[in-house]
Amino acid sequence: MLKIQTVLALSFLFVASYASVQDFCVADLSKPDTPSGFPCKDAKKVSVSDFVFAGLGGVGNTSNIIKAAVTPAFTAQFPGVNGLGISIARLDLAVGGVIPMHTHPGGSELLLVIQGTICAGFVSSSANKVYFKTLNKGDIMVFPQGLLHFQINSGKGPAIAFVSFSSPVPGLQITDFALFANDLPTELVVATTFLDAAQVKKLKGVLGGSG
Repeated sequence: MLKIQTVLALSFLFVASYASVQDFCVADLSKPDTPSGFPCKDAKKVSVSDFVFAGLGGVGNTSNIIKAAVTPAFTAQFPGVNGLGISIARLDLAVGGVIPMHTHPGGSELLLVIQGTICAGFVSSSANKVYFKTLNKGDIMVFPQGLLHFQINSGKGPAIAFVSFSSPVPGLQITDFALFANDLPTELVVATTFLDAAQVKKLKGVLGGSG
């Protein structure tokens, strides 16, 4: 009798926990973001358009200092990925284009080259070992979460890639901009980078920093 009661109790717990699982949590972008993601949109207001994003078909604008463009399909652009642990973006690199050293603190990245040639790599946090390779159409490369990595168009024509992430909001910090596109005093940048003041001020001028 005790065994039957135990089985029934476990079955009840299983059914109760299963019933509490939501199919999805489409982001309600009208409400503030939180560390656990956006609040869920009222299920009655969810439509198929929340699960479709058509923004990756167009070429990104690469007329900028890095000759590159990233078109994201993160939660803010694609509410349906909220809470699902996935997202994607399009990467366009003009000839000579580069995505400088950067990190995604919120997720790992998988890059798939669909046009052109891209040299990509990352730096490990142990011994600063570098892993890099020239990638061609159809090649993929993974970049572990939080590690510094880069992509460079190493071919003679435009390059295109799709990058997927293990988070709907992977985050982004570009090292050059973190150092030289803010108002951190020049003397502190000099002290922490071993560059001289003239170099720091030049880079601040190029990237829009002050101080």
